[in-house]
Amino acid sequence: MNNMEQKKQTPQVRFKGYTDTWEQRKLGEVVDVYDGVHQTPDYTDKGIMFLSVENISTLKSEKYISEEAFNRDYKVYPEKGDILMTRIGDVGTPNVVETTEKVAFYVSLALLKPINVDSYFLCNSILSPFFQNGLKERTLVTAIPQKINKDEIGKVSLYLPNLIDEQKEIGAFFRHLNTLITLHQRKYNKLLNLKKAMLQKMFPQNGSLYPEIRFKGFKDAWEQRKLNTITDVRDGTHDSPKYVQNGHPFITSKNVGNGFINYDDIQYISDKDYDEINKRSKVDIYDILMGMIGTIGNLALIHEKPDFAIKNVALIKYTGDIDYKFLYQILQSHYITSQLLNSMDGGTQKFIALNKIRELNIPYPIKEEQRQIGSFLEQLDNLITLHQRKIEKLKQIKKSCLEKMFV
Repeated sequence: MNNMEQKKQTPQVRFKGYTDTWEQRKLGEVVDVYDGVHQTPDYTDKGIMFLSVENISTLKSEKYISEEAFNRDYKVYPEKGDILMTRIGDVGTPNVVETTEKVAFYVSLALLKPINVDSYFLCNSILSPFFQNGLKERTLVTAIPQKINKDEIGKVSLYLPNLIDEQKEIGAFFRHLNTLITLHQRKYNKLLNLKKAMLQKMFPQNGSLYPEIRFKGFKDAWEQRKLNTITDVRDGTHDSPKYVQNGHPFITSKNVGNGFINYDDIQYISDKDYDEINKRSKVDIYDILMGMIGTIGNLALIHEKPDFAIKNVALIKYTGDIDYKFLYQILQSHYITSQLLNSMDGGTQKFIALNKIRELNIPYPIKEEQRQIGSFLEQLDNLITLHQRKIEKLKQIKKSCLEKMFV
């Protein structure tokens, strides 16, 4: 491919009706680049909003500077349709300014003022692999934190369609995609906050035998029972079996969390070691696993027939003496996590002894109340997981589109 062909290319995926090649340009040809203030300002209770690198995802901040300081330090400032981009630490994350109000910004952000180019197209072009690779080449990765000098930003290349209509269609598409991601992220965050509140209000706190919120028809005081009186609590092997290439997954505390087993970073053991370990700590459906080393108290509820063995994990067996959904939820409550926190041992790497898990005080209502609480919070977890998966799917779609809809 000759140099002229390199300067003109077309993306893999395009909107119908567009066939012209895209031309390679320097970013500095289509934007003016400006710096923020280099000194930490004197903050005020109100005034002009002050943005820094940590505000890039929302372009919202609770920090303000005075109107006087703004007029003194900002001859050029962000306006609606401009782009702010991180240039220190997390280099190369952009966002389009939506507000018409005055905004101040720190040196960790660069201000890009578009010249005859669609802002939303340009914002997503900056996120494309081609531009990100060019940005990385000019980033001072040895600096702590890494950064890109302002004068280097405009030298990074990107490809542009000549037709502003094509830019606008692409920009609008990604704007809609981002809106969907934000929508599900907000719903996800609201559900997480609701779950956190329910874990506090639906279980007794501070020695009380009555929760703050109850289902209709339940009035009796809850009992207090030790965990080992309502279930069988064991742990996994204390040995380190030899790992094999193919075999049974070997689960440790790092693989337990958010209700599930994480198989991303897993080792495998032989049939012989698997059978030997499971003589004393076989995991079955409806059992609960709890991390004992590192991040204490992480949980996984077993929904399907397992094919793994465990180490450094507490095994809380399902015996039928307590509703397993209720037990899984109450083990996440502040009342239990505070007990775990006070029972930890160790220095740099914390751990909790099995006997202390067995001695956990568990608030214990009648079975029907257990069932209703467990089912309600399970439904809440299912909604949380649903939105989490939608966010992940939309992000994957966006990643694929950034690769295929830009050169």
